[in-house]
Amino acid sequence: MTHSAQLCTGEVVDLWSYGIPNDSVADTKELTFEEAQRDYKHYMHAAHAMIFSRDETVLWDKYSVMANIMMQMRFDGNLGFAGGLLDKGCESAVEGLNRELAEELNLDLKRHSLMQKDHMCTHVNDKKRLVMHFYAMEVTKLEFLEIERNSLCAAEWGVESLGIVRVPLYVVDDQTRGFPLFLTNRFAGSAREQLLITIRKKNILSSQQLDYVISCFKKYVGSIG
Repeated sequence: MTHSAQLCTGEVVDLWSYGIPNDSVADTKELTFEEAQRDYKHYMHAAHAMIFSRDETVLWDKYSVMANIMMQMRFDGNLGFAGGLLDKGCESAVEGLNRELAEELNLDLKRHSLMQKDHMCTHVNDKKRLVMHFYAMEVTKLEFLEIERNSLCAAEWGVESLGIVRVPLYVVDDQTRGFPLFLTNRFAGSAREQLLITIRKKNILSSQQLDYVISCFKKYVGSIG
């Protein structure tokens, strides 16, 4: 199989980004939340969120965890973030997102609810007539572990969500395993781009560290193309 990769808004993009071989990242573009609300009211809208905590743990006295980032294995076999489609005309992006987080993660919204200030990016896929809003919420490590455990009791556990997945942010000595290899998975929607954009914006990894991960990823993809 031949894989192609390019840079878009400073992040990794390629033909795998939408989880279906015939889908292409070229079908999407980034825009502001306000533009999406004004110009794409007639499209379906979805909202997803990345919950994360900083973590100073060092594995085997060698690899820094840096942060715990919560993703999930979806029902369709793709990796993605908790969230989903908004009820058209009935709820705002954050209202729909919080509803989905309660369903998929059993999230206690009295303690951890997303707000508009948590918005990270918005993408539109004209081919699918779909707008994708993305948010991020930082919690403490103890809160992260609690949310992770409570997700086992979520209404959608075993239905839409088949399990929580953490992102390995380190790079193993072979420059392939760890985060670069993780990026070769199949991701739903623009989840991979959302992940990288948010890591950069939240300074979870420095720009230099993230650029190194991306270069290792592209090198590995090129070696198996």
